[in-house]
Amino acid sequence: MAGKRINGPLLPSIHGPEDLRPLSLPQLEQLAVEMREVLCNLVACRSAHFASNLGVVELCLALHQTFDFSRDRLLWDTGHQIYPHKLVTGRYEQFHTMRTQGGLMGYPNPAESPYDLLMTGHAGSSLSTALGLASGDAFLRPEENRQTVAVIGDGAFPSGIVFEAMNNARRQSKRFLVVLNDNRMSICPRVGSMADYLDRLRLNPVYTGLKDEVLKMLNRVPLLGDPTERLLVQLKEAAKAGLSGGMLFEEMGFRYVGPIDGHNMALLRKYLKMAQRIDGPVLLHVVTEKGHGFQPAADDPTLFHAPPQFERRQEKIVAMKKSSTRTFTHIASEAIHEQMQTREQVTVLTAAMCQGNKLEHVRDEFSTRFFDTGICESHAVAFAAGQAKVGMRPIVDIYSTFLQRAFDQIFQEVALQNLPVTFMLDRSGLAGPDGPTHHGVFDLGYLRLLPNMTIMVPGDARDLPAMLEFALAHPGPCAIRYPKANAACVKREQSTGTDSKTGLEASSSPGSPIQRGQCEVIRQGTDGCLIACGTLLSACIAAADSLHEEGLELGVINARFVKPLDTETILTAILNYPFVVTVEEAALAGGFVSAVLEAAVATNLDTRGIRRLGIPDSYIEHGQRDELLADLGLDAHGIGAACREMAKKLRVES
Repeated sequence: MAGKRINGPLLPSIHGPEDLRPLSLPQLEQLAVEMREVLCNLVACRSAHFASNLGVVELCLALHQTFDFSRDRLLWDTGHQIYPHKLVTGRYEQFHTMRTQGGLMGYPNPAESPYDLLMTGHAGSSLSTALGLASGDAFLRPEENRQTVAVIGDGAFPSGIVFEAMNNARRQSKRFLVVLNDNRMSICPRVGSMADYLDRLRLNPVYTGLKDEVLKMLNRVPLLGDPTERLLVQLKEAAKAGLSGGMLFEEMGFRYVGPIDGHNMALLRKYLKMAQRIDGPVLLHVVTEKGHGFQPAADDPTLFHAPPQFERRQEKIVAMKKSSTRTFTHIASEAIHEQMQTREQVTVLTAAMCQGNKLEHVRDEFSTRFFDTGICESHAVAFAAGQAKVGMRPIVDIYSTFLQRAFDQIFQEVALQNLPVTFMLDRSGLAGPDGPTHHGVFDLGYLRLLPNMTIMVPGDARDLPAMLEFALAHPGPCAIRYPKANAACVKREQSTGTDSKTGLEASSSPGSPIQRGQCEVIRQGTDGCLIACGTLLSACIAAADSLHEEGLELGVINARFVKPLDTETILTAILNYPFVVTVEEAALAGGFVSAVLEAAVATNLDTRGIRRLGIPDSYIEHGQRDELLADLGLDAHGIGAACREMAKKLRVES
């Protein structure tokens, strides 16, 4: 890290933003160097959001030195660039615990600090929320004259909700500052017309001060009659068009200031103080470099958005930890690529997550059938509906937690019209260190409600490609959910025929074909049955293996379908097994087991022998996925314990 130290390290002495205010400009610059060093040390320990945090260090320091956010309001849109903010708001001593279970969250968390107003993890909503804060403060405590600041990146800026907020800002707030952090990126390079517009603004060589002076001069010229008035109006409009690159924002009621260098601390402080004095909504356009201060990250901000652990020597990467294991995301990507090769009508849509969904090779090979809509999930789904209506077979590949932003379009444009759109819900279930804003545990609940929707949940790596093949041949909408986890194929027994006691027909190895609304019976048993909805199938098999050694023989069923439910197989299991344990990596409320219980009640079956394992009615904190599953009793040990309890209960009752 380049930079000159002054009187030893400063960061350990920063216990809150008030400690920043006495610092000189050289001291702030030294502090920025120290903060970047801490960020590099963190990623040497574990994967974390990196390049985006390197890019906002100076902006964070300038904001906290200019404003008093113990009374003013600050919201960081998306939230993954919160690390510098945490370092200067009293969390330096705990920073090494970032993204570990029980440690600091990688996103804003009000439970950690009063300087984190809301837990934010989805892009675009900061302006609306900040506008609500400003409106409420103006109504309840106008004498305090609080300033509200929202920091939003250029990748999130095209989100529709941003413009909904801007449309209302002129009439709602007089103390409202939007800082547009323009680094030309979301995770991958940004896309769309707004990106092109911001690029033109970045190239505008006119200094903001000159623009202001010209407009002030024109405003001072007296009006001398109708012809002169018309001329002056034309001159003013020409000056605005020529000197103010931010005409779009000006027309929406914002005073546009910028673009300015987001790594020039003196300039940042100057313009933040200027914005502080302006009544009405202000948009400050700040140009930053993602990965600034660490050259490998600046050279490849996509790779270093959330890189694996790496070792470094000075400014060079010595080694980067890489995993050789294949994940369900890789399996899905390969399956999509194969379908693109064989089906000319297939298209792929993603919402700024090309890298996260491992779709780079699909984008590069099938560029005319690949569509990145930016962080605009609602648009992506409605766009897909239009494609499906005219005969295309769109695949919408979006993280589970982000697809819920498009719920109305899934209902109105896709399911209601019964259009053949295939939804690939990546990172369903527990998303590990990303925490509660990213856990994809609600998708079964919000998709199962919709008529015409088919919902599939692969039990292993073999199921996923077959389910995509099925979905692209099905005449209606389909959803396939899978976790952020390593992928493997489970062992299936070589058995066929119908068990005389349970009435279940075993499926043959290496896995039966995907047929709509049909389970796969992995193994027979006599003492109870595990019904696995999803990739916890392997944990269920491991639990059954362990219990076999203890003398308990459990059947195992791979549910495969949540909608339509295989009522014949599942209700037969409930009827004939002493007990049934359902296992799902999803919210129990409205999830797979809700469908099972509804079917059982509809046929008057006794449901007392059903045990539900899944995500309880609470938000799950961050931690490694294996840690969280164990805490929730969703690993092999916890599943086995639940089966033992059910068997013991039956022995006592008998």
